[in-house]
Amino acid sequence: MAQVFPPYANTLARAVLLGAAALGLGGLGLLVALPFTPHVTRQDITIEQPVQFSHEHHAGGLGIDCRYCHTAVEQGRYAGIPPTDTCMTCHSQIWTNAELLAPVRRSLAEGVPLRWQKVHVLPDYVFFDHSVHVNNGVGCSTCHGAINRMPQVRQVAPLTMGWCLDCHRDPAPNLRPASEIFNMEWTPPADQAAQGAALVAHYGIRTEHLTDCSRCHR
Repeated sequence: MAQVFPPYANTLARAVLLGAAALGLGGLGLLVALPFTPHVTRQDITIEQPVQFSHEHHAGGLGIDCRYCHTAVEQGRYAGIPPTDTCMTCHSQIWTNAELLAPVRRSLAEGVPLRWQKVHVLPDYVFFDHSVHVNNGVGCSTCHGAINRMPQVRQVAPLTMGWCLDCHRDPAPNLRPASEIFNMEWTPPADQAAQGAALVAHYGIRTEHLTDCSRCHR
């Protein structure tokens, strides 16, 4: 009987099957990994703003406190974006004709707010309250990084569910005294494990309920 398939047919068939399996597994792995890539998390991506405002200059060089611009951070869910009037309390006196600040002057003259682009974006189904965190020992730099060294703000943390849960399961390593919440240069002391545990008690944090679904999904 004549041979229908060439001798290498079995080898070719196995190679095709293995290739298809590898392609399928690779595609599945890509789908699993995709949510954790900067393309999705927006981590370390610089976003163009209507004015190239430098936190490095204002918060770092001039030492302006976060609360001067983000006035609602201690009382509300949102930290708040400063109105043009806040910018002009200084820039009506200094850099009054700087081209860089032309959009700010135009905003004031026309009464139209600057359209700042949000950098830290959470899904609509996630509830986050700034005041709860800053009033319970979580400093600005814990989530936002060294803002005082950023010419342009970028998101340094992934802000994924897993990242948030890591802190909610064990908040002690990230807690600091109330006096250090807005200190962008704060670093954990050598005995942070002991101090963090003490701060959990001081702030009255009930760790057994921090991972309840209703904490973040309401």
